[in-house]
Amino acid sequence: MASEKRLALLEKMVADGSTDSFVLYGLAMEYAGFDRTDDAFAAFTRLRERDPGYVPAYLICGQLLAKANRFGEAREWLTVGLEKAHASHNEHAASELESALAALP
Repeated sequence: MASEKRLALLEKMVADGSTDSFVLYGLAMEYAGFDRTDDAFAAFTRLRERDPGYVPAYLICGQLLAKANRFGEAREWLTVGLEKAHASHNEHAASELESALAALP
């Protein structure tokens, strides 16, 4: 499926009230793929509010913000994600979040 179609489908699913965290994560990822940083950040923020334990969102959003030179926000997302990863005993994610934090200027 072409990215434009995937984006439209995910937007519709969210607009129709999908409560699936993966759908919102997918929407954020699609926005990021189109360099729609603000839209991606809004989707990640909505996901964080809805499902604060969804650890992958913290890493990807932190990387997105770092790429946009929004280092303070990136640090905050990565730090919270690291806490969530440790709390859920997800050491692989914790390692990736630690690496992303260490790479920030």
